[in-house]
Amino acid sequence: MANKLVLALAVLFLLNKPNLSQAIQHRFLLDTCNPTGYLSGQDTSNCNTQNKSECCQSGQMYPQYQCSPDVSDATPAILTVNSFKDGGDGGDKSACDESWHDDSEMVVALSTGWYSAGSRCLKNIRINANGNSVIAKVVDECDSMNGCDEEHAYQPPCRNNIVDASQAVWNALGISDGEYDITWSDA
Repeated sequence: MANKLVLALAVLFLLNKPNLSQAIQHRFLLDTCNPTGYLSGQDTSNCNTQNKSECCQSGQMYPQYQCSPDVSDATPAILTVNSFKDGGDGGDKSACDESWHDDSEMVVALSTGWYSAGSRCLKNIRINANGNSVIAKVVDECDSMNGCDEEHAYQPPCRNNIVDASQAVWNALGISDGEYDITWSDA
């Protein structure tokens, strides 16, 4: 027990060293949250591929996560782009307010663990990337447990480290769409 405590304290000390690379921190944090199961994909012709969204594939197994890495002052994450408007690749209305949101709004969806059963709903987070920082409102969950159905636009479950952002967030950060390594924190 004492050895585990010493190891945990040593890891925490190393993670707080400013010269430790963000990649090492990111990898360690991902390892602390393991899949809780796997979802079997199925082919569908109804998948919305807007914003280069991935579509479920028959026979593919997709990891499911109930957790996400711990939140800190600079939580490593992957920024993805999402359209929260009616007909967009985000699927159903936003879970926090049962509304659609225009691509010009500064809004995000967080992976299931970070969404924390809605505890971050309608609260702001700070996103840092490309030397810029923006504030965005959490309006939805990027579901890390469910997917490959109509409600999730026939896309697989989100990974456990995703901040799924509107085009307005991407524009404000001065980056182009796709996937981008970021850090975020509660604002």
